[in-house]
Amino acid sequence: MIYGELKNAIKRKRFTAAVVGLGYVGMPTSLAIAKAGIKVIGVDISRARVREINAGKSFIADISDSEIKSVRKYFRATSDWNELKRAQVIIIAVPTPLTKHKTPDTSFIEAATKNIAKNFKKNALVILESTTYPGTTEEIVKPILEKSGCVAGKDFYLAFAPERIDPGNKQFKFTDVPKVVGGIDQRSTELATIFYQTFLKSVHKVSSSSAAEMTKLYENIFRLVNISLVNELKMVSDRMGIDFWEVIEAAKTKPYGFMPFYPGPGVGGHCIPLDPFYLSWKAREFNFFTRFIDLAGEINELMPHYTVTRIIWALNRIKKSVRGSKILILGVAYKKDIDDPRESPAIPIIWDILRKGGDVSYHDPHIPQLQVDDRIFYSKPLDKNLVKNADCVVILTDHANVDYKMIEKEAKLVIDTRNAIKNRAPHIVS
Repeated sequence: MIYGELKNAIKRKRFTAAVVGLGYVGMPTSLAIAKAGIKVIGVDISRARVREINAGKSFIADISDSEIKSVRKYFRATSDWNELKRAQVIIIAVPTPLTKHKTPDTSFIEAATKNIAKNFKKNALVILESTTYPGTTEEIVKPILEKSGCVAGKDFYLAFAPERIDPGNKQFKFTDVPKVVGGIDQRSTELATIFYQTFLKSVHKVSSSSAAEMTKLYENIFRLVNISLVNELKMVSDRMGIDFWEVIEAAKTKPYGFMPFYPGPGVGGHCIPLDPFYLSWKAREFNFFTRFIDLAGEINELMPHYTVTRIIWALNRIKKSVRGSKILILGVAYKKDIDDPRESPAIPIIWDILRKGGDVSYHDPHIPQLQVDDRIFYSKPLDKNLVKNADCVVILTDHANVDYKMIEKEAKLVIDTRNAIKNRAPHIVS
């Protein structure tokens, strides 16, 4: 299939797409494509996950079982890389974590690309969606694919289109969010644009894959820097005896030049606390040091420790120590009303409390169990007795379906990191 034929096939939705990596990005992407009446093959190395998906079972809160079952005609999952030979468009949506030294771990991208290189069709369009540093598409993905003997821009097309998944967002549906697309050449950009237009409402083209990669990092760095700034202001306000939540509400009344961000126990999730360091690392190649990013990262890393310090201070006020105290954690997901604990500040906070001798339990309606080091915790049903028996209740995630009035009434002491309880009673530390 030559360029013109592939272009027409995509426009007419007479092609097969493959999505490599069926996680928090790959699954909603696969479903959106399938709902547009396009055949989709989902490839994942987890055979258990593949079986679960093909049985019509969802592992993501935002996706229902019925949603998966409704697209069975167009979507199926597999662990067989040979299935990629059926696809004209291949999306890479695999994790991009950091190493323990805060350097990019592109091993998942590399492994997926190597398998694609062994199995993809000539003249296929390959799109990387995994968040990464500028240059990854051309410096890592392109050379691996060209080891197949095919030449990028001639025998296959290559682009970067960053994912913009926002778990728990009820305002913007997957298809509502514009897609940024940048190819390694004009034809790659054009094909990728036409592809996304088949199932998304809006596509924004940029001049290169590197520009698209930088766009995604800028979005996440913007949030990290501003959240870290507001956390720093919250800490200094606490020392000054100023209610910073009141300050935010006052600042929000300005109709221009201000955007509210909110403090908390730390930034979690797979994007904001990790992705900015991809640029920080890459910048050193150009003898440039990203001081704002590094400082924002430092403040974010500090927040779990600061939260534990607040717990210690509050317990001291009522003549208790952390050691031996029963501490109930409310919410361990990294964000409100989702079932994802990845990089959640709750994990280092619980670890630190345990290290100091605290007796920890937790409640989260979305996360039935949580692992902290080698220890497994199970969510406890939230009732008056659980709250009354706790020496301190710590609100880390402000899930909507929690009775905060009951907690305010029954708890001896509350550390509210999310301003879930608006009453400034003596036993509420916000």
